[in-house]
Amino acid sequence: MFDIIIKGGTLPDGRTTDIGIKADKITAIEDLSAAETRDTIDASADLVSPPFVDPHFHMDATLSYGTPRINASGTLLEGIGLWGELKEVMTQDEVKARAMEYCDWAASLGLLAIRSHVDTCDDRLLGVEALLDVRETVKDYIDLQLVAFPQDGLYRDPTAHENTIRALDMGVDVVGGIPHFERTMADGAASVTALCELAAERGLMVDLHCDETDDPHSRHIETLAYETQRLGLQGRVAGSHLTSMHSMDNYYVSKLLPLMAEAQVAAIPNPLINITLQGRHDTYPKRRGLTRVKEMQAMGIDVGWGQDCVMDPWYSMGTGDMLDVAFMGLHVAQMTSPAEMHRCFDMVTNVNARILGLQDYGLHVGATASLVVLDAGNPIEALRLRPDRLCVVAKGKVISRQQRNDATLSLPGRPASVRRRHAAHS
Repeated sequence: MFDIIIKGGTLPDGRTTDIGIKADKITAIEDLSAAETRDTIDASADLVSPPFVDPHFHMDATLSYGTPRINASGTLLEGIGLWGELKEVMTQDEVKARAMEYCDWAASLGLLAIRSHVDTCDDRLLGVEALLDVRETVKDYIDLQLVAFPQDGLYRDPTAHENTIRALDMGVDVVGGIPHFERTMADGAASVTALCELAAERGLMVDLHCDETDDPHSRHIETLAYETQRLGLQGRVAGSHLTSMHSMDNYYVSKLLPLMAEAQVAAIPNPLINITLQGRHDTYPKRRGLTRVKEMQAMGIDVGWGQDCVMDPWYSMGTGDMLDVAFMGLHVAQMTSPAEMHRCFDMVTNVNARILGLQDYGLHVGATASLVVLDAGNPIEALRLRPDRLCVVAKGKVISRQQRNDATLSLPGRPASVRRRHAAHS
């Protein structure tokens, strides 16, 4: 007897099958037409995917757009300044309420694992306490991984180093930083060393905001790769953004990418935000700040798409949908072949799960029973449509259902309804 059977779904690899769930595990992937079950979910002709994973977000700031004012210039630096103003007026209850509302959105979209940076440049550690509480509240359906993030610089802010250690002592999961925001390149490099040593001492992962700038001389990713190898942190380190790489000299990049690959440092570009914030000082030609995605992938480097922001001091838009992120990344990185489009879908599922170190993730017997049924026939169609999530299962429980939203037509000689599904590619 199964608790849930997903009937007739199409997996991302093209197989059509049933999926049997007992308690919180997938226990069968085969023809289950003769099996008994307490609940059946009909996924015939629909895509069944592992849950979406966001490796880079700022949940302490989300849904705060317009408080206390709007980012008039649209720049990264004004956003950081505006966040400093927001920290002065926000309350712990307000941070929790915004974060919980976002988690509701995420649950409905099948976004069931999120890595969120939380600012530690606040002696109250108000955001840290709020998100630790949220992490506990949502643990039965969302895996929320928190990064201790000294937003104003580990050395630039006088209490950031001490507060970052306090946050880790409170139970924050990952060591973060922002070396390019330190006062000098030397301080930035020193911060990378200090943060990696802190992670090595505690057996933690590292995820640094790294070189989020148009300056091609911002090369902290090189230091991060070096420290990763020196300290034996291979496979536990990610560099987020890496936007300076889009302006770097090609010869230098030809040296840098093998270093990253050797150190097993992952990359997390955030296409919605990177192309919005970067190049603001350019006239024309105007740069867009997406890092060298395909080149890194060709070197065997794990590259995963991140959301970064939804309606906050840096970004006025956003829905929480990782397919929006992959859709934008596909365009800006010019990943338009069928294989590349499949890879974009994989980047917001399996690759991101690997970057976060998620255990028992995926669609296989023995995996945690978390999955999404989408109103699409395959991953490419899912990217094109960013479709409704017909059902979301989290750790063996159905947490969201949605009706198909077919449009009704009143046109002579035409069909009575339209769905926009047209799976021409596989």
